[in-house]
Amino acid sequence: MTDNNNNNLFCSIGSPSTSISNETLRQEIESFLTSLGGERSDVLIIPPDFTRFHSQAGLITQYISEYYNFTSRREEEVCSDNNDINGIWNDIGSASNSDMDSNTASKSTSTTIQIIPALGTHAPMSPSQIKQMFGLQLATKIPDPFIKHDWREDVVTIGYAPSEMVSAATYGQVLNKAWPAQLNKLVWEKRIQNHQHDDDKSKPPLVISVGQVVPHEVLGMANFNKNLFVGVGGLEAINLSHFIGAVHGMEKLMGRGRNPLREILNYASEHYLQDQFDLWYILTVMGTNDVTGNVEMKGLYIGNDIKCYDLACELSLKVNFNLLPRSPKKIVVYLNDEYHSTWLGNKSIYRTRMAIADGGELIVLAPFVDTFGEDNHIDQLIRQVGYVGTPTIMKAMNDNDELKSNLSAVAHLIHGSSEGRFSITYCPGTKLSKEEIESVGFQYADLNAMQKRYDISTLKDGWNTEINENGIEEEFYYISNPALGLWAVPERFEDDESNSTTITSSTTSTDEQKADITINNQKASDMSGGVGGWKPPPR
Repeated sequence: MTDNNNNNLFCSIGSPSTSISNETLRQEIESFLTSLGGERSDVLIIPPDFTRFHSQAGLITQYISEYYNFTSRREEEVCSDNNDINGIWNDIGSASNSDMDSNTASKSTSTTIQIIPALGTHAPMSPSQIKQMFGLQLATKIPDPFIKHDWREDVVTIGYAPSEMVSAATYGQVLNKAWPAQLNKLVWEKRIQNHQHDDDKSKPPLVISVGQVVPHEVLGMANFNKNLFVGVGGLEAINLSHFIGAVHGMEKLMGRGRNPLREILNYASEHYLQDQFDLWYILTVMGTNDVTGNVEMKGLYIGNDIKCYDLACELSLKVNFNLLPRSPKKIVVYLNDEYHSTWLGNKSIYRTRMAIADGGELIVLAPFVDTFGEDNHIDQLIRQVGYVGTPTIMKAMNDNDELKSNLSAVAHLIHGSSEGRFSITYCPGTKLSKEEIESVGFQYADLNAMQKRYDISTLKDGWNTEINENGIEEEFYYISNPALGLWAVPERFEDDESNSTTITSSTTSTDEQKADITINNQKASDMSGGVGGWKPPPR
């Protein structure tokens, strides 16, 4: 429904059975922009990058651009199946440059639109990715509306969340360290106070943060103010936030919209964002159609405070959270062309670690993964240390000043380790060798051989069976896109108090079993996901 009676929440549509068409999406976006008073001279859009291709943020960005006549509206972009995302992009990509030039020339606008993809630590989007995600008109617009965010250079610190919050979130592991709220310098320039004129009719820049809410390994749930403080944030803030998440315990964060790390970002929002910008959030919840298997929009929430995020989180847990009745001994995950590095592809680990059985195996089919880090510096640190378990990684950090200066890399290595609980078999493309994969702590398998064994064209998401080399039928669980969900079993997804009780009551037998597990040279450890992982945090 569109909520015109709540000034902070404009749109709240969604349920597990909802399927929001492109036509409805366009209508809601246009109605929302009209409610803000029509014309704007300055609009800044902050969408996710290509790693959130299925968020429909690209399509939403196009609709905003068309509303302000920054690009021309093309009716033919809407496919016969309004929920066929791939069809949309194919139609857009096939349009001729001459058609675009003539259509664009026929319209004039007084609105300037800039687009900063929320890269965070990711590599900049390539021209082909921009075209595929945002369409040909925006991809070829002159001057180029796309701005590359540099998380090491292009930022300004706008305030701090108290060190007491950081200390509490890390169980005292990080002391006397305030969390710096950082933003891209261009975003900070869009503050209302910078654009106050004598003309009462003038409006400040409109800032629109677009993205998908889904379970996330660092913040519990993706998006909302993460899109700003991390997506277009800076090195110090990203490093410390990732480290806080890792030390607090990934398993205690994932799938929880409100958690100690999110509260740190919420503090920064309340003190440094809400009154500084004309800032609105457009949040989507994506799921799969039960009949066609296509990705479709299940929820749409538009607002300027945390209410729209809370509602999106509530729906995302219903749509994207998969609570399994038992722990699979084997999970097979396929990584599509959104994943070109283990930095991205390790979502296959993050999103399944609360489901897979002790001593189990995770097989990652990764035809497009050709590197470890998103830049050369991080890539070298990953190669140097490896995904070798929290105790070993923390020791390496204490002994290495370079790691201390790159805490997001430390957090990533912790998140990507199995802690000796299960094995991880990576099947990469041709650019990563067996020796390279094994050097970072993973097992290696040939991609072609594994794709013949696990044919993704015939597998269905969920439980499948295979005949092993001994002729015995074995069960495994298949996931076609780890970005769309979180998988767990009940005993590993409980509130803190019940989780502590459950684990404490069974530590003797469980610890004895874990002591016998050694995988990838990692001794079994309770520190899965950090200090606050499987075991109760220290008191």
